[in-house]
Amino acid sequence: MCGIFGSIGFEPDPQRIDIVAHRGPDGRGWEVYASPKGPVALGHRRLAIIDVSDAGLQPMSDASGRYRLVFNGEIYNYIELREEMRAKGEVFVSESDSEVLLRAYMLWGEDMLPRLRGMFAFLIWDDRDKKLFAARDRYGIKPLYIVTNPRGVAFGSEIKQLLGLPGVSGRMNVARVHDFLASGISDHTSETMFEGVFQLRGGECVTIDASRDVALQTLPRRWYPATAGDISLTEDEAADRFRQLLTESVRLHLRSDVPVGSCLSGGLDSSSIVGLMAQMMGSGGGGAKVNTVSACYAEKSVDEKPFMDAVVAHAHTEPHYIFPKAEDVFQRASDITWHQDEPFGSTSIFAQWCVFEEARRVGVKVMLDGQGADEQLAGYHGGFSYYMADLTRRRRFGQLLTTILERNRYHGTSIADQIKHHLVPLLPRGLGGLLRRQHRALTQHDWLGTDILREKGNPRTALELASDELGLPPVADLRTLCMTMTYGSNLAMLLHWEDRNSMAHSIEARVPFLDHPLVEFDLALGNDHKIVGGDTKRVLRRGMAHVLPESVRERRDKLGFATPEQIWFRGPLRGQVEDGIEKTLARYPGLMNADGVRSLAKEMLDGRRPLDFTLWRIVNLGMWGERVGVTL
Repeated sequence: MCGIFGSIGFEPDPQRIDIVAHRGPDGRGWEVYASPKGPVALGHRRLAIIDVSDAGLQPMSDASGRYRLVFNGEIYNYIELREEMRAKGEVFVSESDSEVLLRAYMLWGEDMLPRLRGMFAFLIWDDRDKKLFAARDRYGIKPLYIVTNPRGVAFGSEIKQLLGLPGVSGRMNVARVHDFLASGISDHTSETMFEGVFQLRGGECVTIDASRDVALQTLPRRWYPATAGDISLTEDEAADRFRQLLTESVRLHLRSDVPVGSCLSGGLDSSSIVGLMAQMMGSGGGGAKVNTVSACYAEKSVDEKPFMDAVVAHAHTEPHYIFPKAEDVFQRASDITWHQDEPFGSTSIFAQWCVFEEARRVGVKVMLDGQGADEQLAGYHGGFSYYMADLTRRRRFGQLLTTILERNRYHGTSIADQIKHHLVPLLPRGLGGLLRRQHRALTQHDWLGTDILREKGNPRTALELASDELGLPPVADLRTLCMTMTYGSNLAMLLHWEDRNSMAHSIEARVPFLDHPLVEFDLALGNDHKIVGGDTKRVLRRGMAHVLPESVRERRDKLGFATPEQIWFRGPLRGQVEDGIEKTLARYPGLMNADGVRSLAKEMLDGRRPLDFTLWRIVNLGMWGERVGVTL
């Protein structure tokens, strides 16, 4: 896990790699080469995880000096790939996965990408042919941003590395900011919230030929298609196969030459990973214990410590608990925003920051986490609407009634509200989207109804835009919902937040649910293996029998790594929230309907309507503008 930078044509500036020193405190590399289109710079900041010797320093060169690599991430099957290449006569001089990646490219070229199991963003410079090859892993676990203009092209692990380059304005991309404010979604397109700064999306690559006009060559191509297969299995068969695939993934994700631990929220996903880690590491049987780090709260409505304690006792882990405090939210927010590069969606990102901070304090350099399962397996309660609509279309009224009653019993969801709301996905796509937008306008004081947003905003929902950009089918049921969330919307955003929070503390975050054989299996499963009655993630619950304590495996509530935001905002943080809203309105006059924003905020803070993440998004937008200097 590292930070990388590469450019063609721009004046070489080592500050472009030094600004992300937090991503790699264990080594620094900077080299400049010549090309017909001007200087070529490669920079690397190293976080040493596998082969921590100097043999893993970068830019890494082959023996001939033709190729140079800068790489961020991990190739988990590097041992198997190395043995395959040794059988072909390749000789290796290090134990690093970086050398395996470089030699794989030399042997197979771009065709080596499907062979890789891991998370990665890398640049390879071919000094003979004067070409730069860039690629990103299947699901975008590791970031890679790009700027291109007549001066040249530049890549970076974080947006801050590209700001200030000639031709990069630092202005707001209003359309993407509108998506963030309206729906809380970001990273759902190749655009960022900065005008002119883009990202290679998960599963994309690009080749830049420095003997031709580089500005005309930056259209990426997909090396990993955003598709899903179709398999039919019984519940027992699906559960067994799921367990095999997740177990294999966790085994690979434990490969490390430094201490490995795990985030533990008490939910199904992180608890499953901890349980499997404990089995493999021998906890309770004389082996090393799994270090777990968890965020807890005195407010019982969001505290998951009883579930964490159950996992700790079941898996015999070495637990570390932190208690994020309300008074630290605004104190830390500016620094977190700088590391995130873009506004973030809720104070749960602050809690995650605190978890990685504690992991660093206790000396754990690699942390496994549960990101990705909810997107593949319809773990969010919003999936019930699509599931129930599909049952209605198929006239499975008995299952529909069971679902309504179990949701009421398990989750307290009103029967009347379910009957009313689950019909929306049945409507034609255009009409359904129109009604949803009209509903937002009527219920949220038209706070986004300004000339600026009408002119530059996104008329479609963020989910519609995400599926359209990748050529995915419209979201109509659990299958298409899971595809869009995995490839195009929620997951990319969550991975962004996790990458920045972990790397801010020089920690590598690994996500075993995103091993591609597991993802491909999950997306190919039929809808009935995901939501069944009032259960979410049914295949995981069945597959993790005996891995999870029953109190966790059978829990139906979903807190989603929540903080007591409602209590904090209506209580000790109310004044700071109101002040933050006013600062945002003053910084970006005309962007939002100020009266509508104030009315919405007052109703939420007074308790006359539910308090959601909208207020934090408005506040954090202003913080972003102030800390990063973003102009409208």
